[in-house]
Amino acid sequence: MHDLRQERLQELGHRVRGLRKGAGLSGAELAERAGVTQPTVSKIETGRMLPSSEVFDRLAGALGIDQGERAELFALLQQVHTEVADIRQSGNGALAQQEAISTREQRAAAVDSFQCAMVPSLLQTAEYARRAFEAAGHEDDRDVGRAVAARVERQGVLYERGRRFSFVLTEGALRTWPGSPDVMRAQLAKILDVSTLENVSVSVVPWSATVPTFPLHGFVIYDESAITVETFTSELLLSNAQDVAIYRQTFAAFREVALFGDAMRELVSRIARDYDQSPFRR
Repeated sequence: MHDLRQERLQELGHRVRGLRKGAGLSGAELAERAGVTQPTVSKIETGRMLPSSEVFDRLAGALGIDQGERAELFALLQQVHTEVADIRQSGNGALAQQEAISTREQRAAAVDSFQCAMVPSLLQTAEYARRAFEAAGHEDDRDVGRAVAARVERQGVLYERGRRFSFVLTEGALRTWPGSPDVMRAQLAKILDVSTLENVSVSVVPWSATVPTFPLHGFVIYDESAITVETFTSELLLSNAQDVAIYRQTFAAFREVALFGDAMRELVSRIARDYDQSPFRR
């Protein structure tokens, strides 16, 4: 399955490279037109990166290809995404997933994340991330290790000027632990630390709050124009205006009943004390 995936990626990259050369563009010129980085174009063309549908749409637009060629390329891209979902179920592909998400984050000026079952990836400690990958069925130690490093590296965007991040978590997400209480205490400490950044907002919906709707799943909003929803086997990208409007309203509604500032920090500290007293602490 891994060899087949690599063949598909290389075929996709070969097609993109051929179209770029046919258009008389350099890799840097295509990257500038598409609004992506030159290394992203290089990795896609050499089969070392699986582009998201959003990035691929930008490349297709920059290349000026006709509808027939576009449909053919997107069919090939969907084929690769399907195979990656199968690979992920069998315990591989964690690093490729992180690279795809990183591309989207690098382009976004504003990111709004709602999570009801786990800590958002941009706020995770390395140990929490490792256990999250393992819990998702990723069994290749090398792939998991590289994916953890990539996830931690992704968090550098939190410290870049000109970006805004808003995280809304439920109390349940902070009380669902993939490891020992010590892992969670370190994780909660990191959340409190990141919450002090001027461009980062962290709020928590307490169990005592009356929620506006049932939190069916977590989601991330990029620049209020695209939504990603992670499933057990893949990641869904939603860009329909009606879908985006519904998720924006849902995010705002949960944020309205969440705790901010000192109240949020007190709740997180109380949860940390509860882990301190856990009989399962080791």
